[in-house]
Amino acid sequence: MAAPNLVNLEKVSKSFGVRPLLSEVSLGIGEGQRIGVVGRNGDGKSTLLNVFTGTEEPDSGRVSQTRGLLVGHLHQGDRLDDTHSVREAVLAGRADHEWAADATTREVVEVLLAGVELDRPVAGLSGGERRRCALAALLLDQHDLLVLDEPTNHLDVEAVAWLAQHVAGLSSALLVVTHDRWFLDAVCQWTWEVHDGVVDVYEGGYAAFTLARAERARVAAAVESRRANLARKELAWLRRGAPARTSKPKFRIDAANALIEDEPPPRDSLALQKFATQRLGKDVVDLEHVDLRRGDRVLLRDATWRLGPGDRVGIVGVNGAGKTSVLSLVAGALAPDAGKVKTGRTVALAHLTQQLDDLDPTARVLPTVESIRRVTTTADGEITATSLLERFGFTGDRLTARIGDLSGGERRRFQLLCLLLEEPNVLLLDEPTNDLDIETLQVLEDFLDGWPGTLLVVSHDRYFLERATDSVWALLGDGQLSMLPRGVDEYLERRAASTSAKGALPDSPAAPSAGAPSVGAPARGAKSGSAEERAARKTVARVEKRLARIAADEAALNAEAVEHAADYERLADIGTRLQALADERDELELEWLEAAELLG
Repeated sequence: MAAPNLVNLEKVSKSFGVRPLLSEVSLGIGEGQRIGVVGRNGDGKSTLLNVFTGTEEPDSGRVSQTRGLLVGHLHQGDRLDDTHSVREAVLAGRADHEWAADATTREVVEVLLAGVELDRPVAGLSGGERRRCALAALLLDQHDLLVLDEPTNHLDVEAVAWLAQHVAGLSSALLVVTHDRWFLDAVCQWTWEVHDGVVDVYEGGYAAFTLARAERARVAAAVESRRANLARKELAWLRRGAPARTSKPKFRIDAANALIEDEPPPRDSLALQKFATQRLGKDVVDLEHVDLRRGDRVLLRDATWRLGPGDRVGIVGVNGAGKTSVLSLVAGALAPDAGKVKTGRTVALAHLTQQLDDLDPTARVLPTVESIRRVTTTADGEITATSLLERFGFTGDRLTARIGDLSGGERRRFQLLCLLLEEPNVLLLDEPTNDLDIETLQVLEDFLDGWPGTLLVVSHDRYFLERATDSVWALLGDGQLSMLPRGVDEYLERRAASTSAKGALPDSPAAPSAGAPSVGAPARGAKSGSAEERAARKTVARVEKRLARIAADEAALNAEAVEHAADYERLADIGTRLQALADERDELELEWLEAAELLG
């Protein structure tokens, strides 16, 4: 007999004003299930999560939970107390030696709170830092059901990869809303699509959902075509008496993979490059022996890099590595400290920043677009501004809406649309996927496939990077832009190798508190150079050396797990080996702490 669901919705309906978001929806979440929720902005994804967690009551229907269910909910807005410090908000005030002794806690803190001092007040944190603190606090608690609303916001590529691995290893059930398609594929066993008041259920992650939805659409189109054919025959009989003898259209029924078997590449790179060369000329933007600093930090040192006509380039790096600064450098908004930036004479550049304050809130959508350009040109031909608005989801009353009344996602779409209508031949996009739903991302990717020009993208959305660009470069902290022939996978491997090379010390990412002794200091009341102290020093050195080897082994196993993601027997073996390493690491860390205490 199957175990009962943790949460059940029975014929639940929920409206926002006169608009129905959920109409008699019946769903359930079972133990250990990992479910991704997708849909357009405003279609009710967050509302569905709120109904499941009891944050919002349904207008009708019934919501039932198992007794004593522990639910953790990451909202889009954090619930942190501004009077607390980060240590109090995330770690319940625990001292460094207390939380550092637990491997899981230390890993969460090191990844999500990197660069955030634990004794900083919450009130002084940026929006991204507050978001990461809220996520860290949630992951450090125990839950039967984890509900996450856009957990990848404000995380870089490396942190998103870590989060996917972390939540996939939890025993709790997971319900997650995210526009990060790579994350959906890496984590989820089921996908729920919210649209038009209903929720469609698909087995698998994003790739399986896309194939299944396409197959459903094909079948629905075949059924509709047959129905229309019968209707035409009925109409002919009514007009002429006898039914027309027309042949019915025939449809092949193929496996889902056949849907993409004969699909051509998304873009003809050679044709686009030729078009771009004609419009741009041979020179676009060259960085020559450039130095770039931000305060005491060196972002680029004697860096030489060329952006050519038709190039489609993605840039990755940890938060603070200088990705946005590189875009500003290319755009001419930022001057280098040394070296020079050469821009081609035919370059017409457009820069999509992360800010939304450049839009007039009193202006209307359609008049604003038409004031820029009524018709724009792509490699596939001309397209009108109205058609482009429709492709980007602006139809009906949204065409005449005030820009100030648009949602964050709609304003982001509109901002990007206005840039494209200016017909630039060099496009710089800084986190273009922020606030965009999956359907809009698909439209954007489809448009960029036929857009002739040079594209430079900074994004934490791994799927978008791999879909829209042809090469990936990284800022790895060495002052250079490094090309990654194998893309994001190579970036994560190089970051893991760099981290393991630095050692796996159980230290806090924050600055140590005042008066905290260092590991090498003599213990209080002990003679410097005593036999006990010498033995403790040897223990610390031995344990640190072994911890570094364990970190390297874990990085290699994680890379192997990614490579063999479809081989479940191999994954089970890798999981066993990872667990053995984790157990050994826990024992070594306790030994390290005991030896460190002897050293003061």
